[in-house]
Amino acid sequence: MSAVTGETMPVGAVPVVQTSRLTKSFGAVHALADLDITVGEGVTGLVGANGAGKSTLIKILLGLLEPTSGAARVLGHDIATEGDRIRQLVGYMPEHDCLPPDVSASDFVVHMGRMSGLPATVARERAADVLRHVGLDEERYRQMGGYSTGMKQRAKLAQALVHDPRLVFLDEPTNGLDPAARVDMLQLVQRIGRDFGIAVLVTSHLLGELERVSDHVIVLDGGRLLRSSATADFLGHTGGLLVEVLGGDAARDQLGEALAQAGLHCRPRGPLVAIDPPPEALAAPGVAHDIVRDTTADLGLALVRIEPDQAHLEDVFLTGGHA
Repeated sequence: MSAVTGETMPVGAVPVVQTSRLTKSFGAVHALADLDITVGEGVTGLVGANGAGKSTLIKILLGLLEPTSGAARVLGHDIATEGDRIRQLVGYMPEHDCLPPDVSASDFVVHMGRMSGLPATVARERAADVLRHVGLDEERYRQMGGYSTGMKQRAKLAQALVHDPRLVFLDEPTNGLDPAARVDMLQLVQRIGRDFGIAVLVTSHLLGELERVSDHVIVLDGGRLLRSSATADFLGHTGGLLVEVLGGDAARDQLGEALAQAGLHCRPRGPLVAIDPPPEALAAPGVAHDIVRDTTADLGLALVRIEPDQAHLEDVFLTGGHA
């Protein structure tokens, strides 16, 4: 099975990542199975439940784990023979905490820059630059053992960027963060891909996150490719509507029952009434909106909003990749 992440590359461009029947087995367990993907520039989201094979794929692409069979190239380099060169060109932010607690972020990022081949002066300059970009400028001389989870994630991101890579692998960069810190981290991910011009492959098991930041999405399920395409292709209009009224669940249910009597198929979705695409008799443009407006007015309810119901990445799993 082969797929390309939407219109990711101009004709003739070298893919950022390309795999061919890539397989990794641990005994009888297949972490990856005949995986064919092609990744281009921009921000590509790699999504799947825990155990879907995301981290295994990244480790194989970095040359840290040998595949059972198949092949892959990163920035045009063969993972089987050019692992050292790939690691020079790629930044990697691991999922788990790996920071030395008794070292400052500045010293750590400088060290990682030197490890990547930067001269001492350049490494110090680059470290100061990337720590400022990730929001650790004022905290860069503190020992990282006293950092919050969000600060540790930023330090890990800084070390992945210090050597000015052409591609970065970000493995669950929002792991352990509170909602506000998640938003900040996702904004950083967007900046890396869109402002800095560095290709990004970012993993998450939280599908809604990748909807907001990715240009393209690859969905893995049990080590197999479920779907791969431009993010916009996942999130098209379903033909349904979402309606919100004031009054909590009681008002929502009252409206839903009345809309059902008017011929619309609907169900609760959190605080909203989700209306399925109208039946043919009511499918003319604007008819469903008029029914919602008039029904809400007849019930004396306060209408907050009517909006199109968009598909979500979760729908891909519900439809076996055909959302």
